[in-house]
Amino acid sequence: MDEIIRKLTSRKLWAAAAGMAAGLAMVFGLDADVVATTAGAVVALASAVTYILTEGRVDAERVKTAADAVQAAADALERTEDGRA
Repeated sequence: MDEIIRKLTSRKLWAAAAGMAAGLAMVFGLDADVVATTAGAVVALASAVTYILTEGRVDAERVKTAADAVQAAADALERTEDGRA
């Protein structure tokens, strides 16, 4: 599942999709300015979403690491207080 999410958040995928959509829009006669603006918006949005998701994962991992360290310290303190150190 993580692999699918990673691929769906790939800027390369969204750039390729925007390029394909832009090409199809040109084939069907849409205005070039509209096509360029829309493609740019899609790529910019995909980049922003990818950044947000990536930073969220990094932050979540940092919190998990900190929680594990706090738990280890609490366990060590508990062993010390019980005289098991």
